[in-house]
Amino acid sequence: MSTTTNDVNSNSSGGDLGRYFLERSRLGSARGPCDMDEDEEAPTELNTLNSSGGFLVMSPDKLSVKYTSVNLHGHDVGVVQANRPAPVKRLVYYFEIFVKDAGTKGQIAIGFTSENFKMRRQPGWEANSCGYHGDDGMLYRGQGKGEAFGPTYTSGDIVGGGINYASQEFFFTKNGAVVGTAYKELKVSLFPTIAVHSQNEEVHVNFGQKPFAFDLKEFEAQERMKLQMTIEKISLPTNVSHGIVRSYLLHYGYEDTLGSFDMATKSTVPPIYIAQENGSDEHDIVYALNQRKVLRQLIRKGEIHDAFDKLREWYPQIVQDDKSATCFLLHCQKFIELVRVGALEEAVKYGRLELAKFFELPGYEDLVKDCVALLAYQQPKESSVGYLLEEAQREVVADAVNAMILSTNPNLKDSCGCLHSYLERLLSQLTACCLERRSLNGDQGEAFHLHKVLNTCKKAK
Repeated sequence: MSTTTNDVNSNSSGGDLGRYFLERSRLGSARGPCDMDEDEEAPTELNTLNSSGGFLVMSPDKLSVKYTSVNLHGHDVGVVQANRPAPVKRLVYYFEIFVKDAGTKGQIAIGFTSENFKMRRQPGWEANSCGYHGDDGMLYRGQGKGEAFGPTYTSGDIVGGGINYASQEFFFTKNGAVVGTAYKELKVSLFPTIAVHSQNEEVHVNFGQKPFAFDLKEFEAQERMKLQMTIEKISLPTNVSHGIVRSYLLHYGYEDTLGSFDMATKSTVPPIYIAQENGSDEHDIVYALNQRKVLRQLIRKGEIHDAFDKLREWYPQIVQDDKSATCFLLHCQKFIELVRVGALEEAVKYGRLELAKFFELPGYEDLVKDCVALLAYQQPKESSVGYLLEEAQREVVADAVNAMILSTNPNLKDSCGCLHSYLERLLSQLTACCLERRSLNGDQGEAFHLHKVLNTCKKAK
């Protein structure tokens, strides 16, 4: 192959491709659970500062309240909010109360209120609040007048209140069963709230510090199944999904799998041509399919020396600049493979020969340090740099080489097409749409995480 066709490591597109995969590799050190960025502090106790303290007594653990006065007026309510608002970046939020004593009138309420709620009013009596009341079983939503909702509740009952962010609804439970739901118009931060309003009423709150009476995990599973069923009702021609999967296999050089896939669907799926987009089509991703397959297999098996040899033979322009991001990733992977098999002395020699030159180059230092740090641990897989020994790291390097080879195609019009398959671009669009939908709901609800969806599907099977 001619080295003059496309000098990928010296032009801007090749450099950009290499830097993209270098950044992907560096992000490995920061990997955690797929929803780590969604972590929010949830309520853990009742707020002793923001309550109508003159009408109730709170326990030292801040998880139970008792109404000790005799209410003389409608505004003599003992109201208390949780110490934090309900977290919003999730599918469902839920908490429960146990009615230890319904008191003289059973005027207990559970619900949600805004931060500036009047703390001497029942939840649901004022704007920006919602409450399910025990004495009449009614639901109140920002007005003094309630609406028929569910059964009353009294001493010994466990009552729960929740927010379903997928459907944008409040829901309430009694003794482990859903009582009913109501549309949640409120987009403000809402605090779990309880109220007591007659003598000797006593309530204990469970923010999740012990198991709920209500099966929250099953409820969440059912809600996700509803979403999945809605998606599955969308009609998609078989040949369209076939074409998307086929383009993925082509893009990443899975030639053998592609052959099996084509054979299995040859007689059942009509052919489809994926329309040209951004100057790229199927001809671009068929380019050098066999060579890309061989190189991916070598890298995934950890045979980096052989991968270098093949690149020098087939695509010398990719490795002619030994300080390029692509060469750097390959050198790092060679070092990692030596550590993996316990050849530490050889790894040290290789590091001095091939990695030392990258220490002073901007953008490379962090990954070099992580590679070298592998030598400091007796069990490097269990260390903070153990991510380098995962299969995902090999995949990053294989993807980088795959993209660089695609970029040598003399007929390629857009180097961005080398980075992602059609399937991945669709998933990126799906993620963007889900985030936009959540934004329209006041940034409430789960973000879309592909790994979480795939894990859910695996468990369902």
